[in-house]
Amino acid sequence: MELVKLTEKQLKSRRNRNIALGLVLAGLVVLFYVMAIVKIGGGTAG
Repeated sequence: MELVKLTEKQLKSRRNRNIALGLVLAGLVVLFYVMAIVKIGGGTAG
């Protein structure tokens, strides 16, 4: 079995893409959390 050796540029590109993907996922989690809080708490305000 032969493993592929990635260049430094490829590793940096992959790392940056993983960081961006992680930030997007974290943003979605926060968005859904806020939406849930507003939906639950919104009915009692007033």
